[in-house]
Amino acid sequence: MVEQPWRKRVYPLLGLLTTAALIYLNFGVKFKLPVLWLSKMNFVTTNSTHFVIKDDDGINESTMYVNGWNSYWLLEESIWDDSRKRVTEMIRRGAQMGMTVCRTWAFSDGKNPSSLQISPGVFNEKVFQGLDFVIAEARRHKIRLILSLVNNLDAFGGKAQYVRWAKEAGANVTSLNDSFFSHPTVKDYYKNYIKAVVTRKNSLTGVKYSEEPAIFAWELMNEPRCISNSSAPVLQSWIIEMAAFTKSLDKNHLVTVGLEGFYGPKASKRSTINPGKWAGLLGLDFIPNSAVANIDFASVHAYPDSWIPEADMRQKADYLSHWVDSHVTDGDHVLKKPVLFTEVGSSLRVNKGVYNKDFLLKTVYNKIFESAKKGQAGAGALIWQLLVEGVEEHYGDQFSLIAWDHPSTYKLILEQSCRLRRIFDKGEPTRRLRHKDPCFGLKS
Repeated sequence: MVEQPWRKRVYPLLGLLTTAALIYLNFGVKFKLPVLWLSKMNFVTTNSTHFVIKDDDGINESTMYVNGWNSYWLLEESIWDDSRKRVTEMIRRGAQMGMTVCRTWAFSDGKNPSSLQISPGVFNEKVFQGLDFVIAEARRHKIRLILSLVNNLDAFGGKAQYVRWAKEAGANVTSLNDSFFSHPTVKDYYKNYIKAVVTRKNSLTGVKYSEEPAIFAWELMNEPRCISNSSAPVLQSWIIEMAAFTKSLDKNHLVTVGLEGFYGPKASKRSTINPGKWAGLLGLDFIPNSAVANIDFASVHAYPDSWIPEADMRQKADYLSHWVDSHVTDGDHVLKKPVLFTEVGSSLRVNKGVYNKDFLLKTVYNKIFESAKKGQAGAGALIWQLLVEGVEEHYGDQFSLIAWDHPSTYKLILEQSCRLRRIFDKGEPTRRLRHKDPCFGLKS
């Protein structure tokens, strides 16, 4: 048989593409990943109190309830080639547990080798390429990311670093870090940062962040607090301004605040839900903060071990139940938006064993499952936080764990992922191949 001329051209090309794909998948070598090889994903949006994903026709949509996790450290571990394998492993393991959303930091401000923003508007390209890698790996494993844009705390720079930069530039900034929310110079720094991130083109995939469906949402700040102004108008105005600015740059993605969920002093009927009087004096107010027009869903955290440390296990579980119920009710009847519990933490150290930690996590999981069955606003929960081997010492805290080292927790996470999905799959297997489906064969 005479070989066709086109085969001489096509076969070598296919071989080259296959080799390149294997190199990327196995070694994370930095080169542009052809769009043809990117996992097919559609953007998540909202329909009243639900997250939904539009089908390819753009008309039909499917409801999405979230089981996910936090690994704040992905960016820093993606900077260096020899540590990227830990990022890949974490994302792969998350997908193996049926989880669909990971929340992580998209910030690191200050002058050190791992800083993304070295000074206002000046970026370390190598670190930015690390964020590119996180997003590309998430896309490859069909994981969506909540990317937080700045820290309220001093870790990784945070709002304190922005205030220091403004002082160094000669701005008349008070010594209080809360001027982050009000001083024009600082707000301009932050807006420029948002613009740089949101409009970035991924060096590996060629896809702009604003057009990347593997990004679930932008989070304005991790746990914002404005303690110097307990009446909260300053923080409220900041949320309104920054949410609108982010949406002006990116209409594809959801935006959330990053709240812990505390009610303000004016919410007298709900203030009893707070873990203590201190929680109402942080410049926050869950309902007005979350009701801002350009905020697409409400975020809530839950840390009973830290918030009510003197309570026993039953009291903590009861508190969690009321905490979840209150915010889900607000989502349904007041906000008309989904409510996502973006950090749920319980301590192995305080609770003296995995069983008690699992008990608190299961309390939240059961509440989310009940909400999903009823079609309510409780849209999901993200455990704080998951690690892989080799990062425990640097990134671990009392709430962290390597899930596969704790079989009962691993099973609990997987079961939550699968039972949430079955509600909307009507018991049918996932569209993926069965042998790749973590839920296939798992009993309800």
